[in-house]
Amino acid sequence: MAPRTVKISAVDLFCGVGGLSYGLKKAGVGIAAGFDIDPACEYPYQANVRAPFRKKDVRDLDADELSAMWPKGAIRVLAGCAPCQPFSSYRRGTDTSQEAQWPLIDEVSRLVQGAMPEIVTMENVPRIGSTPIFQTFVAKLEELGYRVRYESCYCPAYGVPQQRRRMVLVASLLGEIRVPKGGVGVADYPTVEQAIGGLPPLRHGETDPADRLHKSRSLTPINLERIKSSKPGGTWEDWQEELRAPCHRRSSGSTFRNVYARMVWNEPSPTITTLSYNFGAGRFGHPEQDRAVSLREAAILQSFPPDYEFVAPGNPVQFAPLGRLIGNAVPPKLAQAVGAAIVQHVETVKASIRPTRRGAKSRPFSANVPSSVPVSTAVA
Repeated sequence: MAPRTVKISAVDLFCGVGGLSYGLKKAGVGIAAGFDIDPACEYPYQANVRAPFRKKDVRDLDADELSAMWPKGAIRVLAGCAPCQPFSSYRRGTDTSQEAQWPLIDEVSRLVQGAMPEIVTMENVPRIGSTPIFQTFVAKLEELGYRVRYESCYCPAYGVPQQRRRMVLVASLLGEIRVPKGGVGVADYPTVEQAIGGLPPLRHGETDPADRLHKSRSLTPINLERIKSSKPGGTWEDWQEELRAPCHRRSSGSTFRNVYARMVWNEPSPTITTLSYNFGAGRFGHPEQDRAVSLREAAILQSFPPDYEFVAPGNPVQFAPLGRLIGNAVPPKLAQAVGAAIVQHVETVKASIRPTRRGAKSRPFSANVPSSVPVSTAVA
């Protein structure tokens, strides 16, 4: 008889439109529920992840309610990808420690202490790793008995066609666990052309009749002239003088060369932000067409599948709300790599459990492993 696969089940805090849950599920991790305070996330989460969505502030969630989400007997995973805005490098040194989102990591810590899931994972911007609040979180996990690892991950190495870096943390009560290494070599990094080169062409302000998310924002006359004068990989310095904005002429703005710019076909895209539909907000111009990338293109560059549903039928497709949801999402292919690492970790720990005496039966592998097996014997 083939060995029974251990059931692994995740609860996704701050789940958004489901990028993390979708990737974990693709790797074989069951999804028990997703929590988020944004009602706009409910439709895409349920339509694509096909798991329960709970509209609830994590600060109002207690450990008992959380624990009730996981099926009995499963290895429990808590994913707590707190909003990254306070830690983003885009804040350029601004003191963000008083913002409401800053202490949300403490809420994740509170829930970990109350529920004690076997595995914890978190994804955020690399800058968070140097903050006191994150270091306190890691110290608490270690105090509780978790083996903790975290690293900065370059997304193209995981098959994501954008130059995004994210900090990934994994922690386990079952034994040693590692952050997954990207399996894609530099020569094979996915490119903009591979990701979106086959989509139907659009003019600025136009929507593909076959896919209403493939929608491009209208450009003002001057921005249309600017993008026509832009080269893939170039800067506003390629423009004629009369097209340059006043900020470009000042010494304080002369170094900002990654705005009003085009992507390059044969490279991964720049980091997809919440404003990636806006030509003036970054290097978000299409490599050939005179427009910014569409919402669908931004989602694909985040590694969402081309048919991922973001808006319920009959609801309008709006740039700002959808740009925010897409830009804030965990890239599903990065999440899938994390999920695969969790599955491998659990299977390795399961295989490492041996009979205690000759002829004795192996102990059942379950969520009770931490209390029945010393951590040292659960390491592969």
